[in-house]
Amino acid sequence: MAIRQLRLRDDEILKKRCKEVKKFDDKLAILLDDMFETMEKAEGVGLAAPQVGIIKRAVVIEIEDEKIEMINPEILETSGTQNGNEGCLSFPGLFGEVERPNYVKAKAQDRTGKTFIIEGEGLLARAICHECDHLDGHVFTEKVTKYLEN
Repeated sequence: MAIRQLRLRDDEILKKRCKEVKKFDDKLAILLDDMFETMEKAEGVGLAAPQVGIIKRAVVIEIEDEKIEMINPEILETSGTQNGNEGCLSFPGLFGEVERPNYVKAKAQDRTGKTFIIEGEGLLARAICHECDHLDGHVFTEKVTKYLEN
C-alpha cells in the first residue's frame, strides 16, 4: 500500500465527472487499499478516487472502524435533512455548514464487482453524499451555507 498525493482546491481533476469502473482487478484493489491508507493518514472519514488523481467512480469511507468501499455508487433514495459541519481532505483547514439528507440508500459494487445496497443515517449519509458528489465533479464548497472558523 502507498500514500497517494491528495489533489487540492483548484485542481481541475476535482471538477471532472468520473468514469464507470469496468475492470475489477488487482489494479482496482491496489487503488482502494491506497485510498484507505491515504485517508487514514490524513485523518479523514471518506475519500473519492479523483481526490488522488484517478477519474474513476470509486469511494472509500470509514466510520466507527467500519470500512466501506463503493464502486460505481448510485444514490437510490434520500429523506430528511441534517445541517452539519463538513470539511474535505482536498480543502485542508476549511469547514462549513452544509445541508445533506439525513438518510441515504445507495447501490454500489464491491472490489470484486458484486452489487450491494447500503443504507445510512447521520454521518454515514453525509459521507456517502459528499463522496458521491466528488464523482460527479462537485465539491462541498458549492453547498456551504456558512463557513466556520477553525
